[in-house]
Amino acid sequence: MSTAAAGHGSQTGKVKITREDLLGTERRWRRFGEPTAAGESLNEDGTPDYGIFGPGSVVWEVLLHPATVVFLNAVQGAVQTKGYNPIVAGLRDRDPVSRKAREGTLNMLDVFDRLSRNSGMHAPMWLGDSKTAKLMYKHLHNIHKRVAGDVIDTARPELGGYAASEPRDAMWAALTEMHPMLRVYEAFAFRDGKFPHRLSPEQRDQFVAETGAYLRLVGAAEEDIPANMAELGALYEKYADLFEPTTTVNNLPDTGEDWTKLSKEAVKKNFHISQVRALVPYLLQTTLIELPVMGTLPARMRRSMGLSPRKDKAAVRAAKLFLPIAWLMQQGPYERYILRRMWGPDSIRLLQSARRLHEQTLARRAMDQLVAGANSAGAPASA
Repeated sequence: MSTAAAGHGSQTGKVKITREDLLGTERRWRRFGEPTAAGESLNEDGTPDYGIFGPGSVVWEVLLHPATVVFLNAVQGAVQTKGYNPIVAGLRDRDPVSRKAREGTLNMLDVFDRLSRNSGMHAPMWLGDSKTAKLMYKHLHNIHKRVAGDVIDTARPELGGYAASEPRDAMWAALTEMHPMLRVYEAFAFRDGKFPHRLSPEQRDQFVAETGAYLRLVGAAEEDIPANMAELGALYEKYADLFEPTTTVNNLPDTGEDWTKLSKEAVKKNFHISQVRALVPYLLQTTLIELPVMGTLPARMRRSMGLSPRKDKAAVRAAKLFLPIAWLMQQGPYERYILRRMWGPDSIRLLQSARRLHEQTLARRAMDQLVAGANSAGAPASA
């Protein structure tokens, strides 16, 4: 047993961690055996089972880009810990990080481990076949059934409670992964020989429409599932009260203490120099790039995260100034560094398989268009 593994069960969180502890194995992310990649199994009719999105989809075009791979944890983490208040409440009350913070045993490896599983445990749903997606959803759903409480924000009792496995909060957990994914791709992904730029309105609508398959998987109410960007905007308006900026949602209902402050105090108290191994990649995915990442988000989301007008302008400016660094961070060496630490071995294999399928599909489409164009040009004019 590693030193870190032994320390997790002790009265102190001040443990020495090794590189092996940091990297972990498939077991950090795997919950039901090895996942099956999209296209590696067949539907009942004999056609390949590409899962909920599949090659050629706009979602895969966005998700598979190195910029998305590198910045997804950062943008998702920022939105889910600062934007949608029921998720913040669930983390406050039920997350193991919060529990260990209250106990005083939280250490840097715990914090890193929690962040690193964000993408690694979602990739099977995004990049696996249908069975793999359903198995991972079932696992997460069973966990989320315990993430429920009567109070979102002690200062705003009118908001009521939260339930991570119920349609509303399950839907927003998925949307606060997918919409920020689109925004960080449009802001930072160098592609087509051009600087980062927005997708066309039609492609953006298609991204939202395709996201519907994921929302149905997690149990969102059909009447809430948006089919285009306009409907997504309307959905934000419908649930605007749950995105209102607040300074009290982090306060524990029973003691009034801010759980994020308790977390920082515990990590500081339990810090060992070897935990720098976990601290560095954690900072590279959070604090060090948080401001430019927040600058990629819609103005309403930045407001919900509590940014002052001055900091809001600084975030937008930082996103633009960050482009040279963003370009470097989406190159092969850094992407591989992030993949191994934040996605894990299974997800790396799923991602590589998906990229091959996606490229093959796009190449076939391009060839079909060329043939169709040639046939059209060579057709005789009608009388």
